[in-house]
Amino acid sequence: MNTLLPTSIVGSLPKPSWLSEPGKLWSPWKLREDELREGKLDAQALAAHEQKQAGLDIVSDGEQTRQHFVTTFIEHLSGVDFDRRETVRIRDRYDASVPTVIGEVSRERPVFADDAARLRATTDQPIKWALPGPMTMVDTLYDDHYKSREKLAWEFATALNQEAKDLEAAGVDIIQIDEPAFNVFFDELKDWGVAMLERATDGLSCETAVHICYGYGIKANTDWKATLGAEWRQYEQSFPLLRQSSIDIVSLESHNSRVPVDVIELLRGKKVMLGAIDVASSTIETPEEVAATLRRALPFVDADKLYPSTNCGMAPLDRRVAREKMRTLAAGTELVRRELS
Repeated sequence: MNTLLPTSIVGSLPKPSWLSEPGKLWSPWKLREDELREGKLDAQALAAHEQKQAGLDIVSDGEQTRQHFVTTFIEHLSGVDFDRRETVRIRDRYDASVPTVIGEVSRERPVFADDAARLRATTDQPIKWALPGPMTMVDTLYDDHYKSREKLAWEFATALNQEAKDLEAAGVDIIQIDEPAFNVFFDELKDWGVAMLERATDGLSCETAVHICYGYGIKANTDWKATLGAEWRQYEQSFPLLRQSSIDIVSLESHNSRVPVDVIELLRGKKVMLGAIDVASSTIETPEEVAATLRRALPFVDADKLYPSTNCGMAPLDRRVAREKMRTLAAGTELVRRELS
C-alpha cells in the first residue's frame, strides 16, 4: 500500500439489531431464507460504508454474513455434523457445545467468494477478508474421525487454501488468517501450526496476514487475561517462527494489554498490524491515546510497515461504540502521520 500507516479493523463489527441479537457471539439470525440472504448483504454494505465514513484505509466485510468467525466456514464443509454436538474446552478456557467431525473433510464449493465480490464492488479502497486458522478450527470441534489434531488441521488448511484463492480472484487485497490458538498451544504451534498456516496461504499473490490475539471482550477471555501476570509474553513463542515464515503481516493485541511493546522487535522485517483500540471495553479511546500506542511501537517496527488496527473483533460491542472507536483509530493515526511527514 502507498498509504503511510494504513488503518483497518481486525475482523468483526456489531451486527444491526434487525439482523441478529446484539452483544452476543453465535447470536441467532432474526431473518430467514431469501430475507436473511438480502439482510446479510445489506449489513455488509452498511459495515463497509461505516468503515469508510470513519476514515479507515482498508475495508472489510465486518463479518456481517457470518454468525461466528470459525463455525460459519465449517458449516459449508463436508464431513462435519452440526446436529451431533459434544462439549469441548475451547482454547483451554471455557466449555462450549460444538459440532463433530464424522468423516473426510472437504470444501465442495466457494463459501465467501460471492460476498467478497459484492464488497469489492462497493469500494475502490483495498479490501481485507478474514478466515479462521486451521489450529483454531481444530480447537472449535470434536473430532471423531481423524483422531489427530494435526491431520485434521491439514485438511482444514487445504480447504482454506482453496477458499483463499477464490477470494483473491474476487478482488480481495489482504487475506487474514485468525489464529488465537497460537497464543495457547505452543507445542502444536512449533510442531505444525505455522506449517498449516503456510499451507492455507500457499500460492497467493495478494498480501497475507495472521491475527493472534487474546480474544473477544467476553468474560471467559477477560478472566483468562487476569491470570496471565504482569507481562503477557505469549507472543515470544510465535513471533520468531512467523518472522521466518512467508506471511506478510502479523497482527497483535497492544492497547490496554500487558504485552511488552518490545516483543514487536521479534518481527523485524515483517509488516505489523498493531492493535491500538481495546475491544474489551466500551470506553472510547482518544486520538491521543491511539497515537501514543503507535509511537511506543515505532522504535520496533519501521513506519512503512506499521498497520494500525483494533485489538480484535468488535462484535459484542454496541454499534455506536464501535463506530466511535473506528473514528478514533483514524484520527489518532492521522496525528502520527503528520509527525512522521
